[in-house]
Amino acid sequence: MRLNDPHSPLRQRVQTYLQTALKDDLVAALVVSVLLIPQSLAYAMLAGLPPQVGLYASLMPPLLYAVLGSSPFLNIGPVAVLALMILQTLALAPTGVSPSEAALVLAAEVGLLLGAAALLRLDALAALLSVPVLHGFETGATLAIAASQVPVLLGLTASGATLPELWTSAQQHGFDARGISAAFGLAALVALVAVRRLPKGLPARLAPLGVLMAGVAATWALDPQGLARVGTLPPLALHLTVPRLDAELWMALLPGAALIALLGYVSSLAVAESLARRVGQRVFPRRELMGLAGANLAAALTGGMPAAASFSRSVLMSDAGSRSRMTGVFVAALMGLALMTLSPVLAWCPKPVLAASIIVAVLSGLALQPYREAWRYDRGEALLMGAVTLLVLGVSITAALGLGVLGAIALLLKRSARPHVALIGRIPGTEHYRNVERYQVELDPQVLGLRIDESLLFLNGRSLADVVQAHLDTHPGTRRVLLQMSPVNSIDFSGVSALKELQDALSRQNRRLDLSEVKGPVLDRLKAGGWEDWFRGRLFMSHHQGMRDDAP
Repeated sequence: MRLNDPHSPLRQRVQTYLQTALKDDLVAALVVSVLLIPQSLAYAMLAGLPPQVGLYASLMPPLLYAVLGSSPFLNIGPVAVLALMILQTLALAPTGVSPSEAALVLAAEVGLLLGAAALLRLDALAALLSVPVLHGFETGATLAIAASQVPVLLGLTASGATLPELWTSAQQHGFDARGISAAFGLAALVALVAVRRLPKGLPARLAPLGVLMAGVAATWALDPQGLARVGTLPPLALHLTVPRLDAELWMALLPGAALIALLGYVSSLAVAESLARRVGQRVFPRRELMGLAGANLAAALTGGMPAAASFSRSVLMSDAGSRSRMTGVFVAALMGLALMTLSPVLAWCPKPVLAASIIVAVLSGLALQPYREAWRYDRGEALLMGAVTLLVLGVSITAALGLGVLGAIALLLKRSARPHVALIGRIPGTEHYRNVERYQVELDPQVLGLRIDESLLFLNGRSLADVVQAHLDTHPGTRRVLLQMSPVNSIDFSGVSALKELQDALSRQNRRLDLSEVKGPVLDRLKAGGWEDWFRGRLFMSHHQGMRDDAP
């Protein structure tokens, strides 16, 4: 296939792209790059890394994601929440390893873990973090990030990733703020809050960069003493790096890398799916794994840090009109241009202004309404959400995510341990059967119709006989039990054993067990379990047929 062939599909696709999408992708890339430059510097510093590391993590990762990923809207690069996780994980590195070296290893581990998950088709890992856990974590991380930047904003020397660490550090170093740092930081904070009130449009999108440039200009003109600045950056030239091959270092960072990989994938997939639904498109979880794996491996080989999808930048990219993943390619090109030209300018950037940009960016996404909604819907999930938030603020991210995963599993086990079996009766004049607690129905005094409303698995199978017996105790005249199996999508060996035990229990009471509306895959599993050898009841195509059966 030749590109110069006017009838080749490739040439036609290129021409179509140039005519319909190129302009939109270029505009979206420009708008996102304007926000990405200050955020990449700020989030690298939040992670305890040199600021140029954030720029390196914003160059090749979006390019690799554009090649391997599936969403036209995701912007891959440094992320505030991951930056906090990186900060805590890098603290576990052995003595003698610089943060920059450890960050390369961490990015490589994240990339390898995500790549392995893609190869093994483990995209269902996203289910490990339920919505309450994810929201509780994001809220706690948001508050922790904002709190960690308050000392930088005011010129204090305190530091820490949790509230207790910040308080202890502040007590040790004192609470005396530097007036010039506080002036720059608070002025930038007020300005950033004010520009958020501007009408949506290009000026509003460029405003944060304008505040940053104003801070740079004021610092250059006044050169105030005592104001912390980014400082002279090394030559910003992309170069190949190789993560340090140290077994002790890799093992020390591996648990943190696993959590970063999991959260990065879950949050990125959630953003991609949300933006795709707006325009009726699809994203492919396995390709998202591949895209994030490639992005993080690229960061590890080019001096960067672990990267994922930024919610704010991705929404901005979507709103700016991105049409394809070529937007990521253009973002990489613009960041490469920034690497070559902006080093002298960025050296004058005041750290309090960067701290203000972080605080405003993360707090803009703070939402407390889900806590109230969860409390009204399910107290257990609401308590889990709150506990995860408090652990992020007071202990560590690792403890919070660990509790979140275990808590979500525990709530699932609690709900699944006892199968929901509904007593159903016939709606008068029809062949439809519904729950007696919700509809006016007719019951047969000799045939107990029950509907099993979930799959029969090892989690709930052993409770089946007890649940059915509870219904029988209120209907002593029952001659046979007819289980409607239409909601049962799967059954394991424990579920088959539960049915056999139920039949044996009913036989001892001179009652018969029948089944209706068994799905094909479930029937296949029953046959594989040798049910013809022990099942003595009857199988009906419809529940109504089973209720009308008069055979002894």
